[in-house]
Amino acid sequence: MISEHVTVEETEAGERLDRILAARLGALSRTRLKKLIETGQVSLDGATINDPSLRVKPGQVFAIAVPPPVDDHPVAQAMALEIAYEDEHVIVLNKPAGLVVHPAPGNLDHTLVNALLAHCGEEFAGIGGVKRPGIVHRLDKDTSGLMIVAKTDLAHQSLSAAFAAHTMSRSYMAVVRGIPNPAAGIIDKRIGRSKTNRKKMAVVASGGKTAVTHYKLLRSLGLRAALIECRLKTGRTHQIRVHMTDAGHPLIGDQTYGGAAKGALPLPVRAFPRQALHANLIGFKHPATGEYLEFTAPLPQDIEELIQVLDGS
Repeated sequence: MISEHVTVEETEAGERLDRILAARLGALSRTRLKKLIETGQVSLDGATINDPSLRVKPGQVFAIAVPPPVDDHPVAQAMALEIAYEDEHVIVLNKPAGLVVHPAPGNLDHTLVNALLAHCGEEFAGIGGVKRPGIVHRLDKDTSGLMIVAKTDLAHQSLSAAFAAHTMSRSYMAVVRGIPNPAAGIIDKRIGRSKTNRKKMAVVASGGKTAVTHYKLLRSLGLRAALIECRLKTGRTHQIRVHMTDAGHPLIGDQTYGGAAKGALPLPVRAFPRQALHANLIGFKHPATGEYLEFTAPLPQDIEELIQVLDGS
């Protein structure tokens, strides 16, 4: 248990308690401190304070008990990881296709979270008071590419806010059926749960959430497929897959949204085992330094081989 003490200055009179503590205790986010107050970890003259909105007075001395991070349920499991960048605040990695991000029913272990717990060990500084990776955004199991993960509570808060504000740079490369025309454009269509299959997402006329995808044709692959780049202004579940299917260009290998392959596509293309989607670029402001960092990852071997087959068909 770590004990901290904060004395209220004259200039801080009338401020909320949680704001004062967040300003003074830079290693802890305001959300984390609010939880500490609400769970009885903050006291004034020996009396427990439970109200984060309490207006403070000059000279008051607040004692804050910060419990050590507790172990999360997932266990550490050593796995090979392709690390693009790592420091004490964040880790950027290239996730392979087939790797689930979070433990869940049906995939209770051997996930990215398990691998990160083994890789980082005690480096995780307690996301919300729990020793676990701060997953800022996710990639589907069968989507490969770059992800950023926070190591500290403050990094997680900062990066999550950037993700929600759409200020991160993210680019994906995909192999789709057909050749988009026009060669570049913006798909601005709302996405929500499918009315016919609640496990799927769909373009919806009303309800749902705003979803905007910028796409660009990179090259035609024969006469029946293309390699495209997609940049996301929003980050909805299955956004690229849903938008491109609605546009008449489903991703090759997409078993959920692609439907039956039409035309005389070569057997290796029809049998491609996953959606041909790769997160090739991510850029963000570093949560501690403010420096803009950007990373790229080349197409994985399976998509490169798919392109070669299509080029020769």
